[in-house]
Amino acid sequence: MFRHSLFAFALTTLAVPATAQFKPSPESLQGLYPGKAYSPYAQRSFPSQVFWGDTHLHTGYSMDAGLFGNSTGPDTAFQLARGEEVESASGQPIKLARPLDWLVLTEHSDGMGMIFDLQKGAPNILASEQGKRWSEAIQQGGDASAAAALDLITNFSQGTMDEALIVDYSPGSPIYASVWDDIVNTVEKYNEPGRFTAFIGYEWTSLEKGNNLHRNVIYRDDADKALQMQPMVTQPPVGSNDPMDFYNWLEDYEAKTGGQVFALAHNGNLSNGIMFPTETRFTGDPVDEAYVKARAKWEPLYEITQIKGDGETHPRLSPDDEFADYETWDAGNLDLSSAKTDDMLQREYAREALKQGFMLEKKFGVNPYKFGFSGATDSHTSLSTADSDNYFGKATNAEPSTTRATHPFTETENGIFPGWSLVASGYTGVWAEDNTRASLWDAMVRREVYATTGPRMAVRFFGGWDFDDNDLRSRQPAFRGYEKGVPMGGDMRPATSDAPTFMVYALRDPIGANLDRIQIVKGWIDDAGELHEKVYDVAWSDDRTPRDGGKLPPVGSTVDIEAANYTNTIGASELATVWADPDFDPAQQAFYYARVIEIPTPRWVLYDKIRLGAELPEDAVLIGQERAYTSPIWYKP
Repeated sequence: MFRHSLFAFALTTLAVPATAQFKPSPESLQGLYPGKAYSPYAQRSFPSQVFWGDTHLHTGYSMDAGLFGNSTGPDTAFQLARGEEVESASGQPIKLARPLDWLVLTEHSDGMGMIFDLQKGAPNILASEQGKRWSEAIQQGGDASAAAALDLITNFSQGTMDEALIVDYSPGSPIYASVWDDIVNTVEKYNEPGRFTAFIGYEWTSLEKGNNLHRNVIYRDDADKALQMQPMVTQPPVGSNDPMDFYNWLEDYEAKTGGQVFALAHNGNLSNGIMFPTETRFTGDPVDEAYVKARAKWEPLYEITQIKGDGETHPRLSPDDEFADYETWDAGNLDLSSAKTDDMLQREYAREALKQGFMLEKKFGVNPYKFGFSGATDSHTSLSTADSDNYFGKATNAEPSTTRATHPFTETENGIFPGWSLVASGYTGVWAEDNTRASLWDAMVRREVYATTGPRMAVRFFGGWDFDDNDLRSRQPAFRGYEKGVPMGGDMRPATSDAPTFMVYALRDPIGANLDRIQIVKGWIDDAGELHEKVYDVAWSDDRTPRDGGKLPPVGSTVDIEAANYTNTIGASELATVWADPDFDPAQQAFYYARVIEIPTPRWVLYDKIRLGAELPEDAVLIGQERAYTSPIWYKP
């Protein structure tokens, strides 16, 4: 009765005609509205969403993918990425647990579309002695086809391809133009701004005596610009495998079309020491000012993790880092290159390159290795599958089967890559305003991205000078992050305190594993020009206490080997902290990035054992700790 009376009173005192719109006068609200938006989301100007995708994927249009049995094309790639169920080249149904938000299709620049003509015995193929031999073997199938594939790839890597075949499948030829047109137009078909972004791209497939110097090219542009210039190839007499010539191609493309592109390298671990040169490039030319400026301009990202190994660091480069030996591939590039030696390693891995960049900056005034981190699959199956429980392999012959873990991926006099050593990795998270080419591409260029080995944990990383614990007393830490500092990929603002502070936040993948810890990796150059690194545990789960020497005890493991399962009864669903560098010297250049480690989970081989009854080698690694790597933040005096 009391409430009813009040309600009636309110109705009578506020009674207005039904068609009128009630709007209080400014005078009636004076002193009530503080002049600042109450809604924390109003007038927000920073990126508020993370969008997940793959910067590196091949379909049957790539020569090596087709040679190893991939008969599917770009339609399959985009349909799967958008969440549809498709059929793999081996005839197996597949669907992602969750759709991706974007995808870059990166067919190899050289020999694009050649596989189709080899399979059908096209006249220009049969006119070449090499082409005729390969075509006949491929049509025989089985061991003959596999031998032809290896012979073709070896000739390509050593620069001994028939010149007529090179010219037929290079820019300027009608065959190449037709294939590029088809790829670009298919990409355009699947690009739906706001829902799913399909990027035009390709992989510049540079090899020097089998040593990997590949770069992926990602366009901001639509077909009208991308079709004005065909991709650059690497084989003479039409192309070049020298990155300096490649940078000139990127410059020419932007000048002639008004478009925008950037490049990112990958698999320095398969470069035999030539991916990150410091004194002399593989051509014999010195690392000079022109080189460091061009590389700094065109390569804002580096692919730090993928199927052919993790590229953050190596245990010989980082002996004090207990997590350094993660999915390590270091025996050279398959059977195409010479054997690996330890002196090559410092020019192959991302962390060391970031440090070497300081030395080059002191010499030339520009840091060529100031890059952010992306993750990708580099799958040649048309399938972006980085989840360990849904992994479809590197190539069609490594799709799910009872033997793929035991059959060597490659075995040579330089080393063995057993089938089980392939890595279910990775994806790139992009902090952007919306799901469009422009927004995602711009975020990549400013390096506001991070790589994961597959899980989709949400990670924020900010650097500033006056972050404190109060900045984390909110469910919206990014507001304080952008207000008081810079995000991942940025340069620290001028100092306002004695040491930088970093705010880092990680939320586990909603359908994935809990988090073990967050680490901050620091690299710096001292006054004498010596390079250093250190890994700090800054946040961790389960109330563990660092031991003598500061090492944090392992989180433990809940993996059930008999069921290929784990439980989230250890670890944390989220971790966050504000950390100040205790070893800061304001006179020394430094970089910092966050590494987020999950609790142990099954690797893909364990799922093969349980689901398929697959036999596994005794040395197969069954368990791993998946992770995320944020792009660095840089400090300069």
